[in-house]
Order: sequence, then C-alpha cells, then structure tokens
Amino acid sequence: MPAQTPGDLAAEYLRELIPLNSTNPPGNETLVAKWLKNIADKEGIPAELLGGDPARLNFIARLKGSGAARPLLLIAHSDVVPADPALWSVPPFAALEKGGYIYGRGAEDDKSLLAAELAVMVDLHRKNVRLDRDLILLSEADEEAGSLGATWVVAHAWNKIDAEFALNEYSYILPTSSGVPVVQIQTAEKVPTRFKLIAHGTAGHGSLPREDNPVVHLARAIVNLTDAAQPVQLNATTRAYLKAIATLPDYSWLAPLLPALENPSAAPEAARQIRLRDPEIDAMLRFTMSPTMLNAGMKINVIPNAAEAQVDGRRLPTESHEEIFARLARIINDPAITIEGPKSTEQPATEPSSTSTALYKAMEAVFREAMPNALVVPFMMRGTTDGAYLRAKGMAVYGVPIFRKDGELRMHGNDERISLENLRDGAGMLEKIVARVSRNASAP
Repeated sequence: MPAQTPGDLAAEYLRELIPLNSTNPPGNETLVAKWLKNIADKEGIPAELLGGDPARLNFIARLKGSGAARPLLLIAHSDVVPADPALWSVPPFAALEKGGYIYGRGAEDDKSLLAAELAVMVDLHRKNVRLDRDLILLSEADEEAGSLGATWVVAHAWNKIDAEFALNEYSYILPTSSGVPVVQIQTAEKVPTRFKLIAHGTAGHGSLPREDNPVVHLARAIVNLTDAAQPVQLNATTRAYLKAIATLPDYSWLAPLLPALENPSAAPEAARQIRLRDPEIDAMLRFTMSPTMLNAGMKINVIPNAAEAQVDGRRLPTESHEEIFARLARIINDPAITIEGPKSTEQPATEPSSTSTALYKAMEAVFREAMPNALVVPFMMRGTTDGAYLRAKGMAVYGVPIFRKDGELRMHGNDERISLENLRDGAGMLEKIVARVSRNASAP
C-alpha cells in the first residue's frame, strides 16, 4: 500500500474533525484539543493542552528543528459557528461526502485548514525531514477578542508560540475566466467594530401609534446607516491589490475607476459602481456594517420602552472606533438613539505584514511553480482573524491561500463544504511552503 500523502491525511482528519461539535457558544473545543493530542501522541509529536477553562482548551504541538532560524507557526481555530439542521440538506456534523465534497460545519471555516496543518506536521515527522526551524501548530479554542483562545494564549503562553512568522486562515485562490488564478496572500485585515443601537421611547398601548415608538426610530436608524455611503480609504495593500487585478480581463471594468478612488469627491460614486459589480472589493474600501440581531418588546399590543439592534461593523485599520461612532451618530441624527460600543477588548489594528519576508517569498515561489501564470498579490480581508494579536506583538502573519474558491463561499452559511480535490491539493501546497521556508534557512 502506498504511503499516505498530506492530502490523504488531511481528508482523513477532516472527516473526524467535523463530527466533533465545537459550536461556539458554548464551544466545547476541548473535544478537538483532546483529539489533536491523541493524534500527536500516537505519532510521537510533543504536544500539550492549555487554557483557562477545562471545557475550552487550546492545543500546541512542536516539531523541533536545528534552531538555525526562528520558528514557523501554523494557526487554526477549533470552534465553529452554529448551524440550523433544518436549513441544511445534510446533517451539519456528519461529515457526509456528496459529489466529491465533504459537507459539514467547519469544512471551510476553519477545520479544513486545521486538518491540512496537522497533516503537514505529521507527514514531515513521519518522513523525518530535517528542519532548520521549529514548526509549531496552534489550534486555539476561539479566535475572537477577549476569548479563552487566541487572547488567552498570547497573554499566558506567548513563549510557546513565539515565532518569526505564521500561516493562518482566510484567503483563497480566486479563479478567473481568463484562466489566470489570483493567489491572494492575506497580509492585512479589517478590524471588528461591533456596536449596539438603542432606541428609547415611552411604553404605551399598541392601538395608539406614537411618535416616540422606539421600534420605528430603530428601524429608521438602521435604514439610514445601511444606505449611507461611507468614505473610501485606500492603503498600501488595497492599492497594490486593485492595481494588480485590474490588469486581468475579468476586472478590466475596474481600471477606469481606480483614479476616482483617490479623489474624495469622486470616490463614493466609484465605490458604488464597484459594489454593483463586486461587493467583495467594495468591502475592502471602506467601513461596512451589517445589522444581525434585534430585540424589542414583550407583547404584540405593547409599545416597548426601548428597542435594540446589534450591528457587526468592520473598520479599516487606519480608522478608530471613536471616529466611526461619531460619523454614525451624525448619519442617524436622532436624539432617541444611542450608540453603545463593545464592553470587551477590541482586536488591535495593525500594520500589514511585510511582503519581503522569507515566508512570503517562499509562498510566491511555490505558487508560481504550481501555477506559472498565476497573479500572486497581497490582500486585505474584509473579516478578521486571530492573526491581529500576533501582528500586534511584531510577528508577520499571512492568510495562506492553499484552497481554491470553489464557487460560492459557504463559510457561516448552510451546506458548508469543501471538495476533496481542493483539500488534498491544498495540503500538498502547504507542505511545499513549510518545507521551502524551513529547510536550508539561515538565521536572521
């Protein structure tokens, strides 16, 4: 029987990871951490579980290198978002295979990457590959701010993950109709800026409409906010990205709009046109927000005293939440509405990771060898990851695009899935990157 490839291992591991229900809340990520520890113990890889809550433990494993260069860190979070089985065509935690895909919550976010990273570490260990730097694998319980996952590890176990650079989630290979794949290496990310809108009024009987009905005020505020054009701000990463993709036939429509994005008076209209063609690009250009949760009233015939909406905002790294909230208040322009910022610690805004590190160069080389016609570009993601905490400590962190975008992205959605071919190819690509930057490396 031929030896298992990293892709074979990744597929095997993902089939076992998805059924470990680590839905957050409540998390129960220790299920995943113990499973990882069992694999590491069987393979003879030193590993440990640690954290501030026995039900939400983090996993850290380390392959020792020669020490000629500083370590490389591989990161993936083990929690997943909730899934409503009634809205799925398959059970969300069964890891069923259909049409060449593995379905399940976490198949895209983020257990596919965790499976690939574990597969690479195990394969390198089995082959007894000599590394010039330690290889560390971190699976943290939760990537969010103030969590017992990423935040806890950085605060309490930094010495166990301190590395020269890291590979993380949230990037992919974007196919184009011209056949030129766009390899998006994530070097920067937007900053979560979640807030609550609270409308205040006076309770009364539902049979008599009132001007101070907080539900009406809240609805008006939400519409005004979501309809308002937020200012456009470009940075070094987004400028480089837009300039590069505008050379492709698929994005030829973008090229004439780029000069307008640098003009404050013309930028809003240019961004509106971009949004009509590609909302993903528009989200890189400015602060965005999505109302996600509503709470008002206790009975249908009673006007409540207050109504609340929780909003998921994402600001650019160059903006502060104070200036964002001041702008939102001006747009709402309603004394009945207050904006309440987050009570927990926010994720830090950080500078983009360098495109001149040995790891970035290794990724460029591996991707161009695999796809000679590829466009390899730095990329700012519209979401956020735990990488922000590491960048804030001075570590270069990259979202590694080892997986292709297979049609519509379904992370956080129904019928989340990844193709087995994509998973296997991605794991193989990841091993080439790790090996290239970890062999024959010179100390800084």
